[in-house]
Amino acid sequence: MRTDSKMAKFLQSYGYDLILGAIAAIYVLMAPFTKVEESFNVQSMHDILYHRHRLDSYDHLEFPGVVPRTFIGAFIVSFFASPVVFIISFLGFPKIYSLVAARLVLGCIILSTLRFFRIQIRNKFGHQVESFFVLLTSLQFHLLFYSTRPLPNILALGLVNLAYGNWLKGNFYSALNFLIFATVIFRCDVILLLGPIALEFLLTRSISFWKTLKYCVGTAVVAVGLTICVDSIMWKKFVWPEFEVFWFNSILNRSSDWGTHSIHWYFTSALPRSLLVAYPLSLFGILLDRRVPFHIVPVISFVMLYSKLPHKELRFIISSVPMLNLSAAVAASRIYKNRKKTIWKLANMVMLALFAISAGCTVLTFMASYNNYPSGYALKRLHQISHPANVMGEEWVHIDTFSAMNGISRFCESAFPWRYSKEENIVVEELRNRNFTYLVSEHPSVDGYKCLFSEEGFDRIELRRGFPPIVLVKRAKVYVHRDMKTDDQLHKKWPGC
Repeated sequence: MRTDSKMAKFLQSYGYDLILGAIAAIYVLMAPFTKVEESFNVQSMHDILYHRHRLDSYDHLEFPGVVPRTFIGAFIVSFFASPVVFIISFLGFPKIYSLVAARLVLGCIILSTLRFFRIQIRNKFGHQVESFFVLLTSLQFHLLFYSTRPLPNILALGLVNLAYGNWLKGNFYSALNFLIFATVIFRCDVILLLGPIALEFLLTRSISFWKTLKYCVGTAVVAVGLTICVDSIMWKKFVWPEFEVFWFNSILNRSSDWGTHSIHWYFTSALPRSLLVAYPLSLFGILLDRRVPFHIVPVISFVMLYSKLPHKELRFIISSVPMLNLSAAVAASRIYKNRKKTIWKLANMVMLALFAISAGCTVLTFMASYNNYPSGYALKRLHQISHPANVMGEEWVHIDTFSAMNGISRFCESAFPWRYSKEENIVVEELRNRNFTYLVSEHPSVDGYKCLFSEEGFDRIELRRGFPPIVLVKRAKVYVHRDMKTDDQLHKKWPGC
């Protein structure tokens, strides 16, 4: 009886965390590879875990990227992941397992901050709103999928969740301090969220101007000092990474080089895709509970302010999703509570139908994302089919820019005799004059090399008559080639292209 009672209490306390954590873990295990947006933090975690104090071996010194980023997030994740990575290395498992471990650790960190926010939701709005908050989060793909991806936006999201929780708790100065840390260290654009929230606090007299100035300036000085001390050592120069990001994106407006979207894109594409059923419910929640607008207006203002930046990506506004889910959960709870009344009964039926549609959209989006890392799967397949242990010399693999951006990181590399090159700006015609054994490339044919196999990736979603009505269309995106000058006797079972 006592065991059952303890189990019941455990599930009551951590049941929701287990649900969200299990979904996030499935995403990690099924799609362990990463993309170019995560490249800096992924390579940094690899170097911290494997090169430790040997800074000259760190990837960022050879491939610094467009702007510097902070190492603080990578240090935190690596610290907690290091015991597991030590065991993985001791047992001789491939390094990709270390990436999985690091991503799971990051997921635990982010979901623990979401737990803090969720508990404050329960305390302020009740158990039923909390339940719907968890349900809506589970039905959405992007928040849980991104929660394990080492993006600066996600590292900032952890602090934003803590800020949201303190906001609901009434700790207004603490909420502002967490937002300041997120702005100064991880994502300078969180200032677009900090501004509206601070302004609302002042207008509603939740905080004092002079007291806020004293606390916030002190917090900002500490945060700036921390990031400059850590990152100047790692970059081997005096640097405040997020200030350089701010200068590059906002002052120089160079982010537009990576594409632009219309001013309404966040409201007509990004938020509908990320929130799904929570999108209409969040708008409904503003009307049903007078406490909700106080929390939603600054978040919507954040998205509106961000809309003025021409370059747009869903991850830029991912920190708005938890608060919008709160508004949606309030609406869902009200609809469910009044479901026996005539008008509300119809609303409840529509809501249940939208839940089912959201679940279907999440499954479809995950299937597309699973097939969105072709070069990672290609390199893994090369390692599995080839037999470098029988080769006396080194096996050099050249990874072109496209492949490095679509699934390959240092965690994907194997030990000797495998060697890897990510040298950039090599024209295709020049490759035949180099000493590469294999190429992982976006080009289907390269002079002097034989195409061994290709790896398909997600291309588009297509509507068709019949069953299934929605089909994921894939096409060959990455090709693996072998130098024709080398002996190929051990490689007769390649499927070809």
